[in-house]
Amino acid sequence: MSTLHVDIVSAEQAIHSGEAKMLVAPAREGDIGITPRHAPLLTKLRPGEVRVQDENGEERFFYVSGGIIEVQPHKVTVLADTAARARDLDEAAAQEAKRRAEEALANRKAGEDYSHVQAELAEAMAQLQTLERLRRRAKR
Repeated sequence: MSTLHVDIVSAEQAIHSGEAKMLVAPAREGDIGITPRHAPLLTKLRPGEVRVQDENGEERFFYVSGGIIEVQPHKVTVLADTAARARDLDEAAAQEAKRRAEEALANRKAGEDYSHVQAELAEAMAQLQTLERLRRRAKR
């Protein structure tokens, strides 16, 4: 069976490197599935879960806060702003970040730029959704 090489890296570290049957990533316009011999592609990622199915069918889950994905026929590189293994996410920290962002948005003043707060809220929500998906999969 054909595989593709997947690298998931952030500015801080390489998170994953290995062969895979498939990868699903949160592209800006919606989730994309990548399999071997996929057409070349370069696109932005939004905060969310990256799912990698290895050659044995086992799935590994990662969180990215955004970045870009480069796809070649037999290689995928995820260049993330920040990345983590889904199991390493801190739920309490994500809940607190969500609370702070929601509070800042609720108390905003006219004329101030809150795009950074909205981005923080999107990242916290994506982390919490990734953790929830991981929990649901563990129950199966």
